[in-house]
Amino acid sequence: MLAKILIKRHFKQEFTPEVIELLHNLRGAALTQPGYISGETLTRPGDPCRMLVIGTWQSLDSWHQWQKNERRRELDAELDILLEEPATYEEYVVGWSKT
Repeated sequence: MLAKILIKRHFKQEFTPEVIELLHNLRGAALTQPGYISGETLTRPGDPCRMLVIGTWQSLDSWHQWQKNERRRELDAELDILLEEPATYEEYVVGWSKT
């Protein structure tokens, strides 16, 4: 079942160039992962340090495999250093879910 993953991050303002580079690297690595369909990055009007990434995956299983990926963990750890607060993750599936 198609999955949408919402990742909210609030970055420290002084690190914007590093954040953009790391997010590009993360997206590039995701492109090679089985089950990855697409992703988009949104910023808040008036507060570009608050970002929402919406990832689309073929299934929650494919997303969970990507979460375990060593390269993803490395890039995520680099991003975590630049955050004002911990990132939040929300998982959704398209349509009705029995669980």
